[in-house]
Amino acid sequence: MKREETIDYNIKIMWHAISRMYNQEASKHDITTSIGFVLLNIDFEEGTPATKIAPLLGLESRSLTRMLKTMEEKNLIYKMQDPVDKRSVRIFLTEEGKKKREISARTVKLFNNKVRAYIPEKKLKTFFGVIGDISKVIEDMNKENPQENKKKEIYIN
Repeated sequence: MKREETIDYNIKIMWHAISRMYNQEASKHDITTSIGFVLLNIDFEEGTPATKIAPLLGLESRSLTRMLKTMEEKNLIYKMQDPVDKRSVRIFLTEEGKKKREISARTVKLFNNKVRAYIPEKKLKTFFGVIGDISKVIEDMNKENPQENKKKEIYIN
């Protein structure tokens, strides 16, 4: 099987193309695609527990910790102790963070609107169904042997 015929290759190539497109726009506003996605996942009013952000974005907590530090340095977010669970920290947007979030939201909406204008709804429904099914396959594979899956590396010639 050629790599161009594999599912993961095509998903990765497409994600890289989308990420490059988003990063070109984000760099005009002194942020990155990753920072934009974090901003989009922070609740505007209530803030978001720091522990909830990494799973939403598929990030390791170490990567998120570094990113949150950068975001604090750029005055995009601030942290507060959770009033209910004193062990937990909530992340809130600063005024600057809210501005950058709006830019990120506009960029994502523009891309999605262009895709929806180009691709018929029936094809998009099929696409979302297939993506959901692939996600289930991954979940099942991780359930079958979680430790083994973490150690394996797959090489395709």
